[in-house]
Amino acid sequence: MNPLAGQLNDSIKAGNEHVYDMLSNLGKALYYPKEGILSQSAEAAAHAKKYNATIGIATEHGVPMHLGVIQEKLSAYSPKDLYGYAPPAGKPELRTLWREKMLRETPSLEGKSFGNPIATNALTHGLSIVADLFADQGDAVIYPDKNWENYELTFGVRRLSDTVNYPLFTEDMGFNSEGLLDALLAQKERGKAIVLLNFPNNPTGYTPGIKEGEAIVAAILRAAEEGINVVVVSDDAYFGLFFEDSLKESLFGRLANLHPRVLAVKIDGATKEEFVWGFRVGFITYASDSKEVLAALEQKTMGIIRATISSGPHPSQTFVLDALKSPEFAEQKEEKFQIMKGRANKVKALLDSGKYGDEVWTYYPFNSGYFMCLKLHTVPADALRLHLIHNYGLGTIALGETDLRVAFSCIEEDQLEDLFDMVYAGIRDLEKA
Repeated sequence: MNPLAGQLNDSIKAGNEHVYDMLSNLGKALYYPKEGILSQSAEAAAHAKKYNATIGIATEHGVPMHLGVIQEKLSAYSPKDLYGYAPPAGKPELRTLWREKMLRETPSLEGKSFGNPIATNALTHGLSIVADLFADQGDAVIYPDKNWENYELTFGVRRLSDTVNYPLFTEDMGFNSEGLLDALLAQKERGKAIVLLNFPNNPTGYTPGIKEGEAIVAAILRAAEEGINVVVVSDDAYFGLFFEDSLKESLFGRLANLHPRVLAVKIDGATKEEFVWGFRVGFITYASDSKEVLAALEQKTMGIIRATISSGPHPSQTFVLDALKSPEFAEQKEEKFQIMKGRANKVKALLDSGKYGDEVWTYYPFNSGYFMCLKLHTVPADALRLHLIHNYGLGTIALGETDLRVAFSCIEEDQLEDLFDMVYAGIRDLEKA
């Protein structure tokens, strides 16, 4: 093992030995090189005042070399904020502003000890970092039966972890905190679990209420008190899109510093929150009472970034930073929020209107995010999906035998009734076939 990795591990052990025990074998071996090209380049940037011949970019007239056909389209920005490499952990000012934003939007973080957000290549990259740092073959990764399919690739296929599912909803369609607790306590012999909490949920568009959130936190705490080390990840991809009476802040705030055996991790980003999907700007943030643990986890995370993508895209970090600093940002974001809320409310009004009855479908609770899910009663979901594509020109997502996901986020409000009319007609077609 590299001595730098050993030093980081010693720091984590000194700060919280339970967190050291959570690390995967890869996580224990990771480090950020202090004597490599990047560190030497940083030293040169600070002290080499005549010539700096260290970094692998080309310069011209004191700025990064660039093509006019590109710069003329981006003339509002300085070449130095576009073409050079971003730091592996992200632009410092962007990280600071994102941390301030987290504190504003999740008040329960006030007074908690948590690190500076580290920039990732959007949220999947952040989840991949968690998998590399903490998931080994045979480790339990717990998430509900209604989930984003990339979890299986990220944790199950890449890291050979064991998937443990529990039903997302109870019989009365509330969040199944008892199912989560049972899944956690079943890992007592393993002594470790990774929990993924995704709210608003993909695919159902559900965010728990305040009491349900308290029950989730209580389940995590109970597992820790039973001697289970828990890495609990708040996958906040759709954070902020809360349209009804639900939690309005990230559970990361309640989970931070909860117990020595609980490591809270927040994965979020501009991707969906600021409607910049292709920019690929996300963040990973750790919470710990120990400054040594936070510093060591940041170094290990930078080591993963250095070993995989080297650093995230500089232009899109600049664009997001510029937006966050704009006095028009909040007003424009609120405008888009109201459009999304209007679409969600329209879907619910249609489904509750009695127009379609409830013999062909019911719907899972939704109050947030981009999606909702129909539970089909009379036809298979994939058969309906294919029928809708080929006969109505309508695309939907089939999940399992009964569930059909509809992304109202990408449908204009005045088109939603036509969409659900098509789904209903498609079901009736198949029933007659």
